[in-house]
Amino acid sequence: MAKDDNSGKDLTAADSSTVGHEGAPAGTAVVVRDAVANPGFPPHRPRVTDLNPSAERQAERAVYTLFYLSIVGSVFAIIAYMAFPIIEEDPSSVRLNNLFIGLGLTLALLAIGIGAVHWGKALMFDHEGVDERHPVRGSDETRERAVEIFHEANVESGIGRRTLIRNSLIGALIAFPLPAVVLFRGLGPQDTNPSALLEHTMWKKGTRLAIDPTGTPIKASDVTLGSAFHVIPEGLQDLGHGKLEEKAKAAVLLMRLKPEDINEPADKKDWSYNGIVAYSKICTHVGCPVALYEQQTHTLLCPCHQSQFDVTNQCEVIFGPAKRPLPQLPITVDSEGYLIAQSDFTEPVGPSFWERN
Repeated sequence: MAKDDNSGKDLTAADSSTVGHEGAPAGTAVVVRDAVANPGFPPHRPRVTDLNPSAERQAERAVYTLFYLSIVGSVFAIIAYMAFPIIEEDPSSVRLNNLFIGLGLTLALLAIGIGAVHWGKALMFDHEGVDERHPVRGSDETRERAVEIFHEANVESGIGRRTLIRNSLIGALIAFPLPAVVLFRGLGPQDTNPSALLEHTMWKKGTRLAIDPTGTPIKASDVTLGSAFHVIPEGLQDLGHGKLEEKAKAAVLLMRLKPEDINEPADKKDWSYNGIVAYSKICTHVGCPVALYEQQTHTLLCPCHQSQFDVTNQCEVIFGPAKRPLPQLPITVDSEGYLIAQSDFTEPVGPSFWERN
């Protein structure tokens, strides 16, 4: 009789009735005589709340109290956002704003988490069970049984009969997202329509095109064939408040192609100057900067989600998730040979969402 070198257990040859793998030659498989049996589940240990009704009621009160505390935390975060506004001239206001909003959100989320865990450990049905998984669609009887399991889960969790816990949980879940709604709304203008602000940029008739970030005006003679410049409106670098916001809308890519390579519709024939074209740098997918130019194929690439635009064909989308071309900035030259804008963009820049007013 053979022995396992590692465990020292007796091994025996398995006959055809004990071979577990189909096609295995008879006499080549071995079976351990003292295989470990399934130990099953340990005996159920009742909890204090299972044996003592007063302890059960105390646990229930603790759970819905925590859910109510979560509601208080959410409301406190909203009040703190209004009571402790951020003042640009006062750095300490940022600390107070973050402190009290953070305390409110911490209480709101922590109370929901602790309440849910305490509910599951102290009040919900805690008998262990096995749920067999099947790789194919279950029979009608199995699907009916699934509906019964949902009903049993409702009974075992007590969510149907423990109305205070259920209602306080629903209230906490409704209140918790409210601070986020208030905070995100506060990021935008308070007295104007945000989408209207995005319809216009700093570009206007006569504004010179300047190199980003120096603000140096560009002459048409500076733009060589195959080159590309990152461009901003002249004067942007002198702005104080709102400089980044304006740059995020007005950033432009300037390129020079052979005039015969550009396919221009009749109504846009005068939007370029001797093969020099200017297009918004803001991707029409989600607003990432379209900063990569492939001069051999005349393709602009957005590095975020790989949208590609054909510069020779009005920056039409040739690949990727973007849904519309990059807006073109009409340009010409002034009496000194500097490139200037003929007007602002004739359509909103950035993601297509802002066109849906």
